[in-house]
This record gives sequence, C-alpha cells and structure tokens, in this order.
Amino acid sequence: MIKPSTINHPLYDTVVAACKAVYDPEIPVNVFDLGLVYTIEISDECDVKVTMTLTAPGCPVAGEMPGWIADAVEPLEGVRTVDVELTWDPPWGMDMMTDEARLELGLI
Repeated sequence: MIKPSTINHPLYDTVVAACKAVYDPEIPVNVFDLGLVYTIEISDECDVKVTMTLTAPGCPVAGEMPGWIADAVEPLEGVRTVDVELTWDPPWGMDMMTDEARLELGLI
C-alpha cells in the first residue's frame, strides 16, 4: 500500500520539482512522471523521506537511482535531511505513469 504524500507542506512542490529533474537513463521521462516516486513525506522539521521503486528489480541503475534522488533533494533550501527508500511493493506498472509521460512515450 502506498502511503499518502505530505502535499500540504510548503516544501512539497519544490521536492517534486527536484524529483522531476531525475531521469531514468533507459526511458526519456523523469522518475516522478514515470510513477516511480510513490511517497514524499516531509516532517515538521523538514526531514524528507522519499519512497520509490524502479521499473524492474533488475534495473541496471538500481543501486544508483535512490542516490540521484537524494542528490537532487538534499541541496534544496529548507531541507534538513533526505532519506530515500527503495520498495518493490507494490510493483511498478505502466498505469502509474502520468498522462504527460504516456504522451511523451507515444502511449496515448
């Protein structure tokens, strides 16, 4: 089950924008629009926890992509700490992509 994100926190949109700057090297779409970012939790102390997945467990960048997200979010003004957790539950599916991602990939 995917936990809800902290969408009402003032840093939420900035963190989303940072996630959108990270691209899957095999698919020309950012990880947020691909639906790989499941949850963005932001505490009152501005600690950010991102729960994400990958398109497949055997993804060649499995060990690197969480670090790319952390590197994108950590320098944001107001962010105290960043923790990126990789999960396989639920597994990613093409239905998790935004309409923008589907359009960019020619799926709609």
